[in-house]
Amino acid sequence: MSIATLEKLLTAEEFFLLPSPPDGSQQELVRGEIITMPPPGGLHGVCCLKAGRRIGNFVDDGPSGTVTSNDTGFITERDPDSVRGPDIAYWSKERLSEVPVGYIAIAPDMLVEVLSPSNTWKQIRTKLKEYFARGVRLVWVLAPEDRTLTIYRTPDEGRILHETATVTGEDVLPGFACRVSDLLP
Repeated sequence: MSIATLEKLLTAEEFFLLPSPPDGSQQELVRGEIITMPPPGGLHGVCCLKAGRRIGNFVDDGPSGTVTSNDTGFITERDPDSVRGPDIAYWSKERLSEVPVGYIAIAPDMLVEVLSPSNTWKQIRTKLKEYFARGVRLVWVLAPEDRTLTIYRTPDEGRILHETATVTGEDVLPGFACRVSDLLP
């Protein structure tokens, strides 16, 4: 007769209190379990900064709201908990009136995920399903190596824009527009 031992699943609150990995790797909490990802590299970092700066400057100069980077984390599921760290997230002031100290339990209006060499489309599809189930309205997936941006309004169907195309914030971030190449290194 074998005795099975069950590992304790972490809550979002317990996950928040853990120290950052000393090697610089990134972590997310997926259904109570910690998933560790390697640092995504230079191309990813430059793309995240460019896109985040472009969106953040627009929000600072226009509509009120909050723009965050991937180290923020928002809760996508409870019991067991999942905490995702999208590369860039935008919340309108109506949706998020005050930024908490811990992870944000309210879904962003818009997210940007930047593909890194370790990403698979299966992982991206899983995240898209979580995001839209939670109430996210718009997701952009930037692919710096392909120099494309895919716009998702649902988890099942994306519209690909190439680097010379103009992307807009649609009804989620009205008035925002730039060329896809402006978001890429």
